[in-house]
Amino acid sequence: MNLLVLTGSDGSFNTLRPEAEIFIGLHKAGHRVTVMTGRDSVYWDRWEKAGVSCIDFEPQSRINPGEIRTLRQYLKNHPVDAVYLFNNKAISCCAFAAVGLPVVLVAYRGQTGNIFWYDPSCYLTLLHPRLNAISCVSNAVRDDLRKQMRKPQNAVTLYKGHDPAWYQATPSSLEDLSLPEDVFLVGCVANNRPRKGIPVLIEALEALPASSRIHVLLIGNGLDADTMSPLLESSPARDRVHALGFRDDAPALVAACQASVLPALKREGLPKTVIESMAYGVPAVVTDTGGNAELVRDGEEGYVVPPGDAAALCQRLQDFEADPTAAEVMGHKAKKRIAEDFHIRDTIAQTEALFERLIRDIR
Repeated sequence: MNLLVLTGSDGSFNTLRPEAEIFIGLHKAGHRVTVMTGRDSVYWDRWEKAGVSCIDFEPQSRINPGEIRTLRQYLKNHPVDAVYLFNNKAISCCAFAAVGLPVVLVAYRGQTGNIFWYDPSCYLTLLHPRLNAISCVSNAVRDDLRKQMRKPQNAVTLYKGHDPAWYQATPSSLEDLSLPEDVFLVGCVANNRPRKGIPVLIEALEALPASSRIHVLLIGNGLDADTMSPLLESSPARDRVHALGFRDDAPALVAACQASVLPALKREGLPKTVIESMAYGVPAVVTDTGGNAELVRDGEEGYVVPPGDAAALCQRLQDFEADPTAAEVMGHKAKKRIAEDFHIRDTIAQTEALFERLIRDIR
């Protein structure tokens, strides 16, 4: 199989890794893989070292005649059986470039929401009739997208797998936080967007009894002390919350916690932050949105609560605190679940099978 991949160059090494390692895995399986992306991608050197060809090209708009022409010339002049498209600009440009050509096009979808059959702009991207399939990161994403599609069977689930070997960092030191000795520490990694539900988490912490030992680390863009100050300065929970902002060692910080939490309100796919927590053996409280409940089975690897329900969130955090042994057992189950049910080797094999089936179908 000759596979062309169009993906963005933004993102840290750890952020790109679950996606980028699929291409390396397909190359190792004997397929010819070429990645088109910006030369500034942090994965460029890793791809080339592994034998994956890289081309410095990244569409900058959805409809650009010059970029469409460049892609069409490439598709006509090179042996390409299929193209994997990872963002809207790539989808739109390549869908037009491939009109009339015998090449399979597969788009990637990583979250729920914002695709509607009555929105004309969606027919430039995920509802474009030229697409042969859409790879969805979870069943929730697949089912959400199928409601908008003329051919719902074209949306399929391919979990973006991970490798336990990626998560071997030593838990970060917390000495500089001046935490109480008997603290029960909970990590929350997210970008500070309304849909991530950080105010709901603060509300849940405010409902904790004064005797609770729960403290929370807020980690991510927009979760620094200055940005969080207006929300926390008058909050009864302010002494429980440690707003650290963006940290390169976010997974290792969570590994130093007894539990994690993601209070998202909507539009989740298969949250990498939850996977990282589970891979380190840290049980999670998540909300029932997107693919969260496909990762965390309620009462097994952690707890699942309704989105926006601060009372339920508060109770489940207290359940962890009240029985740390049970929380530790859930953490062991979480680590095992990622290793057995969400492994990168399975993603590679399933991706290979999908593309090979689609290629056979058009021949």
